Amino acid sequence: MTKVGRAGLAALCLIATSSAGVAQPYGPGVTDTEIKFGNIMPYSGPASSLSVTGRVFAAYFDMINEKGGVNGRKLNMVSLDDGFSPPKTVEATRRLVENDGVAFMFGTMGTAPSSATAKYLNNAKVPHLFLISSASKWNEPATQPWLMALPWAPNYIEEAGIEVRYARAKNPNAKFAILYQNDDAGKDYLRGVKEALGAEADKAIAQATSFEVADPTVDSQVITLANTKADVFLIYSVTPRACAQAIRKAYETGWRPMRFIASGCANKDTVMVPAGVEAATGIMSVVALKPYASDSTDPGLIAYADFMKARLPNVDLGNFAAGYGYMVAQALVVVLEQAKNNLTRENIMAQAANLKAVSLSMLLPGITLNTSPTDYRPIKDGYMVEFRDNKLNVVSDLLRGP
Repeated sequence: MTKVGRAGLAALCLIATSSAGVAQPYGPGVTDTEIKFGNIMPYSGPASSLSVTGRVFAAYFDMINEKGGVNGRKLNMVSLDDGFSPPKTVEATRRLVENDGVAFMFGTMGTAPSSATAKYLNNAKVPHLFLISSASKWNEPATQPWLMALPWAPNYIEEAGIEVRYARAKNPNAKFAILYQNDDAGKDYLRGVKEALGAEADKAIAQATSFEVADPTVDSQVITLANTKADVFLIYSVTPRACAQAIRKAYETGWRPMRFIASGCANKDTVMVPAGVEAATGIMSVVALKPYASDSTDPGLIAYADFMKARLPNVDLGNFAAGYGYMVAQALVVVLEQAKNNLTRENIMAQAANLKAVSLSMLLPGITLNTSPTDYRPIKDGYMVEFRDNKLNVVSDLLRGP
């Protein structure tokens, strides 16, 4: 071998040795060609109708992969069923992190399931991006820096406050009857009502009655609340079945108060139709997403409709859980695009905590995603919508959150 040949070989060996010693800026679940992440949905159980969100996630990421993925990497979402049972959520989360080696968790459905895994994921420094809950507890970056929700409206406390102020603008002396789910979500709503009413809360709240998510019906609670003859009925459940039952039973009693429903139940397909369109007419809620209308000329809604017709043709285009899933999937792609090739868990979380005026096609005008390392509330504003003429209609100007 010539001297030049030996020198060239030595140089190649040096380069190879140096390259092997440089760690790629990737975390678990990431390769040069793939980003693997975990998701948990209630494909069975009392909240199974909400699992359409997970189906939309999968279809959207398939579309992204067909276009080349994100920064050249395909998105591999491993989605498991927990039946909306927190112990099963814990089991599935551990499997995804410890056995499947996912880079992060994404979009687990529900406050209680996400709460059950919060300590584990935070201690393990595994990001849980855009978990599906509007509970205020997820805006705690100082103590829970690895957990961030992306709700469909302002958080439960702020949403309740908006609804109370809206009702009192119509009737300053209104009395409120409240049906709330006996968990963190329902208690957040109740807290929001009390904070909005302030010193007048004890006088203005005619009655507040709770129910358990596993209760077969909420009929007895609604009958008790109807007997108060309150001016406003606040239905604060995050499961469609209970929302539909409450609307129906209140209507059957002949009680006709002003009615507001939790934003997660502002869904024609899973709530209004089962309750009965006549019974649901007039129901109001706070939302940040555009209600779907078949005659819309909005480019974002047209693109959404084309996507759904091509990939999930059997899902009602007006299903709120579908439009919401489309929006959250878009948001994850934004985060991963911002992360570029630095796909460590630390940087992925940092990018989620640095969203600046991100405009997504399913968000109503004036609403953008904004986060910071000290504020984990991507959505702070919303609009009041009313179910009438068999669809949700925007009936307010933009309502700003704090």
